[in-house]
Amino acid sequence: MKANSHLAGIGFGLLAYGIWGFFPLFFRQLAHVSPMDVLSNRAVWACVFVGLLLTLRGGWDKVTAVFRAPRQIAMLALAALLVGSNWLIFLWAVANQHVVASSLGYFLTPLVNVLLGLVVLKERLNRLEWVAVGLAVAAIANEVIALGSLPWVSLFLAATFGTYGLVRKQVPVDALTGLWLETLAMLPVCCLYALWQAQAGHAVFAGHDLSTATLLVGAGIITALPLMAFAAATQRLDLATVGMLMYINPTMQFVTAVWIFGEPLQTARLVSFALIWIGLFVFSWSMWGKYRNRG
Repeated sequence: MKANSHLAGIGFGLLAYGIWGFFPLFFRQLAHVSPMDVLSNRAVWACVFVGLLLTLRGGWDKVTAVFRAPRQIAMLALAALLVGSNWLIFLWAVANQHVVASSLGYFLTPLVNVLLGLVVLKERLNRLEWVAVGLAVAAIANEVIALGSLPWVSLFLAATFGTYGLVRKQVPVDALTGLWLETLAMLPVCCLYALWQAQAGHAVFAGHDLSTATLLVGAGIITALPLMAFAAATQRLDLATVGMLMYINPTMQFVTAVWIFGEPLQTARLVSFALIWIGLFVFSWSMWGKYRNRG
C-alpha cells in the first residue's frame, strides 16, 4: 500500500509539473491576445471551474469558514496580488519571446525561498545553503555584467512566486479553497480593466473567434488542474522528493524556449544557467541530507 501511494504521488507530481512546464506552448497560442486580457479571462474561468469543483465536492463550508477569518482573507488577497502579477509577467514573457528568462526565474525560485526563510522566518542556513545562495547571486551578477541590465523578468517571477509560497504557507487553507478565493480576489481588478477597455471599444471577455474563446476557457481550467495534482503529490511524498520533481517545470520551459521557439541563448546566459544549476544541485543535496537525518 505504501509503495502504491508513493508511486501515485510520483504520478501526481509528474502531472502537476508537466502541465506547468507545458504552459509556454499553451499560452503561445494566445500571443495575439494582450497579456492582461488573458489574465482576466484566466482568473474568471478558473474561479468558475474551481467553484464547480467545490460544489461537486461539497467544499463551500471551508470557504465560509475562511470568510469568518479576516486575517486569512487579507493574506489570500495578498497572495492573489502576488500570483496575479506573476501570471501577468509570465504571459508577457511568453508573448514576447522571453521564455528563457522565465525559465531562469523559476529555477531561481527555490533559492529565493531560502533567502526569504533567512530574512523573514529567521531560519539559519547551513554551509551548503550559503554556497547555493552565493552561486545564485553570482548568476545574477553575471547577467548584469554580460547583458548590461538586471534580468528583471527572471527576478520578478522568482520574487513574486517565492513570496507567494511564503504567504500561502502561513494560511491554513487547502489548495482548492485557496485558489477559488485568490481568483475571486482578482475579479474586481479584472472587471475594472474590462470596463475601462469597453469604453475604448474593446471587449475583454467577448468577441473572440471560437478557437481563441476555447483557449481562454481552457486557460482557467489548466490553472486549477496542476494545483490539485500538486496537492495530491504532497500528501503522498516526502518534501525532498517533491523538491526534486520541482525542476521539471523550468527545465521543460528552457527546452521549449531553445529547441521549439528558437529563442537565442547567449553564452553569458548559459553561464548564468550553469551557476544556477550547480546551486540547485548543492541546495538539493543539503535538503536531502536534512531529510535523511530527520529519518
